[in-house]
Amino acid sequence: MAPNTNSAEGLENGSSLQSIRYKRGSLLLLDQRKLPLETTYMDIRNSVDGWSAIRDMVVRGAPAIAVAGALSLAVEVSNMETFNGTSEDAASYLANALEYLVSSRPTAVNLSDATIKLKEVVSKAASTSSEASVVFQTYIEAAEQMLKDDVTSNKAIGSYGAIFLQHQLEDSKRLSILTHCNTGSLATAGYGTALGVIRELHAEGVLERAYCTETRPFNQGSRLTAFELVHDNIPATLITDSAAAALMKAGRVNAIIVGADRVAANGDTANKIGTYSLAVLAIHHRIPFYVAAPLTSIDLALSSGQEIVIEERSAKELLHSRGGLGEQVAASGISVWNPAFDVTPAYMISGIITEKGVVTKKGSDTFDIKGFVQKAIDNS
Repeated sequence: MAPNTNSAEGLENGSSLQSIRYKRGSLLLLDQRKLPLETTYMDIRNSVDGWSAIRDMVVRGAPAIAVAGALSLAVEVSNMETFNGTSEDAASYLANALEYLVSSRPTAVNLSDATIKLKEVVSKAASTSSEASVVFQTYIEAAEQMLKDDVTSNKAIGSYGAIFLQHQLEDSKRLSILTHCNTGSLATAGYGTALGVIRELHAEGVLERAYCTETRPFNQGSRLTAFELVHDNIPATLITDSAAAALMKAGRVNAIIVGADRVAANGDTANKIGTYSLAVLAIHHRIPFYVAAPLTSIDLALSSGQEIVIEERSAKELLHSRGGLGEQVAASGISVWNPAFDVTPAYMISGIITEKGVVTKKGSDTFDIKGFVQKAIDNS
């Protein structure tokens, strides 16, 4: 990957920050490890570059990972000068590269979901044409459509979430929302999921204040979410992760909204480490706790969160400042446990906000997520 430091041009897409800059044959990813102090884009030329960018946290956030991974392969085949093989060979080439990309970060389901769908697209193309170029072109167009669909999906999540929260919390004229990690334009193709709901509440004039946690150890909250909130002039306050309980006890939070990297069929949700802690605190303080995520984050193949593979990150992220990028700050010789995610049980979650509406329990103790997804498919 080659840095493109002369890249502040194009950072903004309308009023939202742009983490992915793409045109056919070219992909630039905003290096989020260097925000908010430095704006640098990395030139992604192939799926190997894409894999490294995802693994090394140049790009992060489940929706953005899926889009960036798919587009990195699109750029690779766009710039391929020759390919000696049949359409079936081209489909196999793409399928293998997609599986490789999935291995970069296993917990987020969006890239795995995209891989399944993209494989189906290229397999169908290979069955109807003998030309490898047709298969590659079909893949490129499908990956590009993912980029467009993600922004549309996020805006729908924001709209549904804002309407739902205003109805549920109608006793509060203005709402203060606590969020965790980064779920905005930098974690998606644009606008955001949980932060998209906050953006919509602000646009409608009903947001009192957004609170964001610093999100140790990689500090996605203090570096990225705070950056987005300041950029959009949204009234916001940064807190340490350990200050959340005190903030809730003080009565300064009306609701908590977080994102998701994977939602199991029963509603158990994997998200950035520290999410489960917030859910426990929310129950104690009787504060509603919501998950905002696209349907692509729902994995109906997993019956519960116990089946979700939790990625463990390098000890360096804890032992050094700036999430492992700076100087050593911990005692040498100490052992480290650094899971990137935790799982919040479904019974702690008040509702799951999607681009097709809000999944609620409707008087039951459990979510009917499978039924909700099927209804969304039937109505699409």
